[in-house]
Amino acid sequence: MAGFMRKHRVLTAIAAATLLILIGFGCFFYARVRHYRTHFFPGTIMSGVDVSELTAEEANDKVARFVADYLLTIDCREDQKYNITGPSIGYAYVPNGEIEQILAQQDAIDWIKQRKTQKKQDIRLDTTFDETLLEQELRNLPCMQEDQMTAPENAKIDWVDDGYQLVPEVMGTTLVFDQVLPAVTQAVRDGETELDLEAYYENPTVYSDDAALNTCMDTIEKYYGSSITYTFGKQEPYELTNEVIQSWLDVDDDYQVSVDDEKVTNFVQMMASAYNTYGDRREFKTSLGDTLQVGGGDYGWVIDKEKEKEQIYEDLAAGGHIEREPVYQQTAKKHGANDIGSTYVEIDYTNQHLWYYKNGELVIDTDIVSGNLSRNNGSPDGVFKIVYKQRNATLVGEGYSSPVNYFMPYAYNVGIHDASWRSKFGDQIYLTSGSHGCINVPPEIAKKLYDVLEIGTPVVTYYREKVYLTAENARISNAYSYISEDAYKELLKEDPTAVNPKPGKTRQ
Repeated sequence: MAGFMRKHRVLTAIAAATLLILIGFGCFFYARVRHYRTHFFPGTIMSGVDVSELTAEEANDKVARFVADYLLTIDCREDQKYNITGPSIGYAYVPNGEIEQILAQQDAIDWIKQRKTQKKQDIRLDTTFDETLLEQELRNLPCMQEDQMTAPENAKIDWVDDGYQLVPEVMGTTLVFDQVLPAVTQAVRDGETELDLEAYYENPTVYSDDAALNTCMDTIEKYYGSSITYTFGKQEPYELTNEVIQSWLDVDDDYQVSVDDEKVTNFVQMMASAYNTYGDRREFKTSLGDTLQVGGGDYGWVIDKEKEKEQIYEDLAAGGHIEREPVYQQTAKKHGANDIGSTYVEIDYTNQHLWYYKNGELVIDTDIVSGNLSRNNGSPDGVFKIVYKQRNATLVGEGYSSPVNYFMPYAYNVGIHDASWRSKFGDQIYLTSGSHGCINVPPEIAKKLYDVLEIGTPVVTYYREKVYLTAENARISNAYSYISEDAYKELLKEDPTAVNPKPGKTRQ
């Protein structure tokens, strides 16, 4: 029985507590309902003014104070801020019972729901302002003056200082007034106190992160990292620097990179002019001890301009630093002023003698008979090279056919060969009874030369006097020993021995 009584007392207590809680909540709920019949819900905004928990009268006062002190701050680029005040645009609010009406329509019983959702109510009151004054104020702001606006600029790739660079975009400060005015007008209507104009600027259309721009710069950077060092034996190398390569680049409107072909062509031409030795005049110390200017012929370095261009393009495409020789069409024995080297054949037409040197040492020398000057068949002078060697050749020309055992041409069809039909060599035979242009040597000498001469061996040939030739040999030599027919006739008038004289110097 005692247990039953304890249980009954507990239940009675719980029921009493529950009743008290319900009564308490009911009282609190009723009090809140009564409160929100005369006060606005939390989160109630009227024309930019927070009237939460205010009565209608308090809300009228706060809105009136806000309107009287209204200030719209306009945020512009470059951290510029400008203000438009309420009085400057005739901003006003006249209480017309609108706030009271809004409060009367508020359902106080929904206060719990409003508390839970925290939903803001943004109510626009009937405020007034002069839109003409607003436009005028806006137009007068410094940020709206055209002479103070900076136009936007697209990011681009441009030549800056000494090379192409990616120039970032310029955002500029150009505002679009026709977009700004509606935005500012609406902000004033809504009672906003701050407005950022960022959305109303003219902006670039191409930015630094543009894919085409960056692909272009990647290509340029590859070219920037390129250089070619040309080697010329023991001569000072020549470097095609990346600065020069940069100056060759062109970037079109679509950011496609190309290499200016004309500039590459000009560079290769310049290098060929500087380093080609084909046909050059050379200072040559003769076997007789004097030094002559020997020019003409087809010996020397010749850069293959077309293939060199192709190689440059390949090198640029590969990128990086490359060290190499130019692409040659023709080579010589060595680089430098003396590209002949120390292994060569020397032929002195005036003294009718031939020398062959191997690594600077005299190996063979002999008297010769060269082309007949009286018949204008003088042998071509200049610097040539042994083109090939042939055994048992038959030399054929106008009015002759001569079989020889050893033939070593150096100037087209002009070469060194044995002349078994001759019993004498040297002296002045060439003046009246010389060859058709080839160099006649004794048979035993021809064999010795044939055995030791290598293809490509330089052949230095020269006259010590001016000679007049009209035969093919004169034309193919491209040398400097010849004079024109008119000059020849004038010289003969002045001095009959001036041209094609007797040898002026004998071998020592």
